[in-house]
Amino acid sequence: MKDVIILGIETSCDETSAAVVVNGRKILSNIIASQIDLHAEYGGVVPEIASRKHVELILPVIDSALKEAGIDLEDVDAIAVTYGPGLVGALLVGVTAAKAIAAALDKPLIKVHHIEGHIAANYISHPDLKPPYIGLIVSGGHSHIVHVKDYLDFEILGITRDDAAGEVFDKIARVLGLGYPGGPVIDKQAKLGNPKAVHFPRVNFPNGSYDFSFSGLKTAVINHINQARQKGEELNIPDICASFQQAVVDVLVDHTLKAAKSLDVNTIALAGGVASNSQLRETLQSRAQKIGMDAIFPTPVLCTDNAAMIASAGYYSFLKDEFADLTLNAIPYLSIGEGHK
Repeated sequence: MKDVIILGIETSCDETSAAVVVNGRKILSNIIASQIDLHAEYGGVVPEIASRKHVELILPVIDSALKEAGIDLEDVDAIAVTYGPGLVGALLVGVTAAKAIAAALDKPLIKVHHIEGHIAANYISHPDLKPPYIGLIVSGGHSHIVHVKDYLDFEILGITRDDAAGEVFDKIARVLGLGYPGGPVIDKQAKLGNPKAVHFPRVNFPNGSYDFSFSGLKTAVINHINQARQKGEELNIPDICASFQQAVVDVLVDHTLKAAKSLDVNTIALAGGVASNSQLRETLQSRAQKIGMDAIFPTPVLCTDNAAMIASAGYYSFLKDEFADLTLNAIPYLSIGEGHK
């Protein structure tokens, strides 16, 4: 069978990315232009700034991806693009570029769900991975437990009912004055602290639900910080970070392992920005091993928003002739699996 070369485009939030991937598993290029420095002074992503920067970067990033891959646009078999969920203005930049390329070259256009892209990142880091398995996707905007039944067949088992885990990391880091993004700085501070120093709440819902809730934890941590400051007490930042991070990791791992056991699935694939968190990786892997399961995760660069994962996910739609037409639009709120119905 002829190799299938997919050009992936990702602009759902604040990374402008283009990548060339062969057969869903081999990266020829993966260019990521981050906007972290632009948004750091605001403590989070400003949608209007993100959109304008995507417009400025999208064509140079695509050119760089093709040049690094050593191919021309004519060599591409299809264009895969994130069409949701995400920031609507940001998504539109990528969707518009992908549609223009597909129309100009008469190439197939493939729409990709952002979370399905994160799941597919593991196919690149672990070429032997095949469904079924459990996916735990944790990022600034998403906290999902997904049963990956097949490459294009997904069932949501658990989802956050309020804040996403990565969002809470950012908010706690902001309150502590640690900067943005919050995940890496809290992870670094937590290594110096005692995870049992402060007991923060872990939310579990009744009736066997695998859903998450992190808003109560966020409030508890902020209250602890504010009360200490009001009393004039010196904050032990490493202890607060370690105790907060432990609470997040405990809930994520507990719910995921319960879901895997209930479905008799032996592989768990971690994905998303928070999948770079060292404690989450170590805890999930060690606890999974104790009960005879495998826990895997992508390399750190593939945990961020990137186009290689989008190209990988798009490959499996390509094999099924699941193509979009030129009326494709950005959908900021989109359920996983919805595009395959």
